[in-house]
This record gives sequence, C-alpha cells and structure tokens, in this order.
Amino acid sequence: MTVYLDYNATAPMHDAVFDIMTTVLRETGNASSVHQFGRRARNHVESSRRDVAALVGARAQNVVFTGGGTEANNLALACSTGSLLIVAATEHVSVLEAAENIEIVPVDARGLIDLEVLETRLALGEGPTIVSVMAANNETGVLQPIAEIAKLVHAHGALLHSDFIQAAGRVELDMNRDGVDFASLSAHKIGGPQGVGALIMRDDAAPTPLIRGGGQERGHRAGTENVAGIAGFGAAARLAGAAIGNMAEVERLRNDLEKRVLEIAPGAVVFDQGAPRLPNTSCLAMPGVKAEIQIMGLDLAGVAVSAGSACSSGKVQPSHVLSAMGVEAATAACAIRISLGLATTAADIDEFLDAWGSFIHRVAKYDAPSGK
Repeated sequence: MTVYLDYNATAPMHDAVFDIMTTVLRETGNASSVHQFGRRARNHVESSRRDVAALVGARAQNVVFTGGGTEANNLALACSTGSLLIVAATEHVSVLEAAENIEIVPVDARGLIDLEVLETRLALGEGPTIVSVMAANNETGVLQPIAEIAKLVHAHGALLHSDFIQAAGRVELDMNRDGVDFASLSAHKIGGPQGVGALIMRDDAAPTPLIRGGGQERGHRAGTENVAGIAGFGAAARLAGAAIGNMAEVERLRNDLEKRVLEIAPGAVVFDQGAPRLPNTSCLAMPGVKAEIQIMGLDLAGVAVSAGSACSSGKVQPSHVLSAMGVEAATAACAIRISLGLATTAADIDEFLDAWGSFIHRVAKYDAPSGK
C-alpha cells in the first residue's frame, strides 16, 4: 500500500485539472494573438484569472500569473528596493531571501508573530516599509492573525504582503476583507500543476516587474503565458473553493492521528496544538530519532511524509521555523511534517500509524505504554 501524506509539498493533481490541461495542450494559439486561435487561448487565461481571484476574494484584474509561488513572493517584494522589508522569523525562504534590507520580527513559542515588536519597529517610521507575514506556515500549519496585522501595518503607513500559498483551499481567505495589499498563491498546493503561481494585489498597488520585455500580464510579468498551466490553475482554484467545507473531515483525521501518535509514543512532541492551525497539517517529533531516519523508514513502508519545507533541494535541514519558536535543536532535528488532503482516508491514517509505531519501537527501542 502507498500512502501520500505530503500535501504541503505538492498536492496530487485533480483528474479534472489534468483533463483541461490535456485539452489546452492540444490547442494552438498565443494568448497575445488577435486571431481566433489566440482569442481561444486568451479566454482560457482570463477565465482562470477570475477563478483564482474568487478563491481569495479578489478582483480578476488584480491577478498576475507567475511561474510559481517563489516568483510571486519575489515579485511582491521587488518593490522593497529602497524600502525596509520587515518579515516574521518563520517565513518561507523565498521571503527571507527576497531582499538585503530586511529585519526579522520574532515569534512566540506557538509560532505567532510578536505584534508588540512589530509595532515598535513600525513606529520608528524610517521611510517606506513593507511587511511580509504568511497566512499559514508551511511546516507547522500555524495561522497568523492577518487582519489584525494588516490594521497595525496600515496604521503606520506600511504595506502588507501575505504568502497565502499553504492557506489557499484549506481555510477561507479574503484579502480585501483582511486588508492585504499583496497575496501570493501556488497552483500545485491545491491540486493544480507545478510551475504556476499568482501574485494578487489590491486595486491601487503595483509591483515592480522582475521580468521585462513584453506587455503580458498588463506589463507586470513579461513572457508568453503558460496557457495550459494557467488553465489547470483555474480549474484547481474552482475545485478548492467548492470543497473547502470538506476540510472539517480532514481536520478530524489530523486530530485523530495526533491523538493516536501520543498513545503509541507518549514521549512524542506535537507542535502547536494550542495555536490556530491549518486543518490538514501536523508537525511532530520523536526525540532521539532523526527526521531523515523516520522519513526513510516510512518510505520503505510505502508512506510519504516530509521534514518541513520541500524547497531545500531534497535535503533534510534543520528547521528555521522550529528554531524561531525556541525548540531545542536536538528535538527539531527529529521533527517530521504530515500533511493531509481531501483524498486522505481513515485507512491512510491507520497505515501511517502502523508504519510509524512499528518503526519507532524498533529503531528507538521505545517501550509501548503496556511495557511490552
């Protein structure tokens, strides 16, 4: 049996997404051409633009398609040149490395940004400022109070960018309601294709283009659009929006998994159970058993999980997220991430627990509660 529990790295592509992409790939036409072939391609792009915008409560005209979430983050923060960029300590590396003039705001033990430190730094008023705080952490699933952060940021005349990539399709999002100036999305986190993303902005906001040399995407991102990928993104966005109510069942499965993990191994650590989290994400550690050992053991048993971000060239590295939360290095080195999706079943959870429990008892020589 093969069990996939790494949705935060990439979600399996929906059949409907594959179907529409296959159809579009068989068609000919550049979305910038004015003849009927070009108009058909343009229709795919604009229809998808509306669907992606709807997923986060935005206007279609404010969606800029990119080559992925990392590019979307970089595009949003490209306008930080000459400005101060303030970010939370647990941001994705594509935000942490987006600029040189950057200041880090600490988080508490639950992974929530320290709003007092943020306000103190904003109050200094040292010129144009952009703040970047992700809606949901990719490793722990912790949800930040984005609306509250936006009010604070705007009160000091700054702009707010939020990485919506993990939150999209898993919790309700509305960037206008919450006061977000720029939001980033990625298709493959919601069952769409890899290599397609979007930056969404408020009506009067405009990023500084990273890629120049064409008028595509209203001049915000030059280059011929990936029509098939964008069509797949739109289909995935429609499906994610329609199914978001089903995430309650995913959360029930996640909670059951964590409860049973602690029954199998009372010495295990489940991070952030007391914080608001994505319904699909669990980050846990088995002290004494390195993450890479657990991942390899589970993989041999046909179960796929990860050790945090998948953006480290396949390497298992210490988690800057857990470190920022004050987790000891030895414990953080033993942390794995389990992320579920709408296709996850109770049988998948049973399979994971059987494989993980057997492996932990064997490798760590851990005594079960019964003492046997």
